[in-house]
Amino acid sequence: MPRNIVPVLHPVSVADLRPTQMTVGLREVALKRKELRALPAGKKDDFLGVHFIPAVIGPKQRPFVVDHHHLARALHEEGIGKVLISVLADLSRLSKDEFLVFLDNRAWMHPFDASGHRHGYEDLPKSVDRLVDDPFRSLAGAVRRAGGYAKDTTPFAEFLWADFFRRRVDAGQLADNFERAARKATALARDKSASHLPGWSGPDD
Repeated sequence: MPRNIVPVLHPVSVADLRPTQMTVGLREVALKRKELRALPAGKKDDFLGVHFIPAVIGPKQRPFVVDHHHLARALHEEGIGKVLISVLADLSRLSKDEFLVFLDNRAWMHPFDASGHRHGYEDLPKSVDRLVDDPFRSLAGAVRRAGGYAKDTTPFAEFLWADFFRRRVDAGQLADNFERAARKATALARDKSASHLPGWSGPDD
């Protein structure tokens, strides 16, 4: 009989969260901020009580975020000082280099910039406020919400879609008319050329 797994939760300062990726979609962050602001008075604590930030404890007991970077950035921009983290692993005993290599190989890291180029571990930002905007990550989020593809548990799935769109949607068009670019990207998402991507929902025939 499988035993129940109870998550280990710790309150931490949002300012202490260490990202494991280089970018976010700032449009996605804005949506998270809007969601936070729309919460009725007195409900914000309830929201934060059930929306945990998955993290791994690294050297010097630092919490490294492995998902929900957009929420973490939104909390920072809304001036919310504390958040609960769900500790997936305590790897504080590892050296820094050993820890970063482990994260990378465990798919708990995505050290790619806003152009889709991979960087060294040393280029990862030290705090969530230093995450850089990748408009194509916002585009990937918009396409998913429009039904272009399904939500998937593959690590960094939205970044795989963002890179797909980056190669097929003009960056200038994306900047000038996001909604039009999103319609084009939604059509592209259903094409057979995207069938290798997680959550693809195109036609079978």
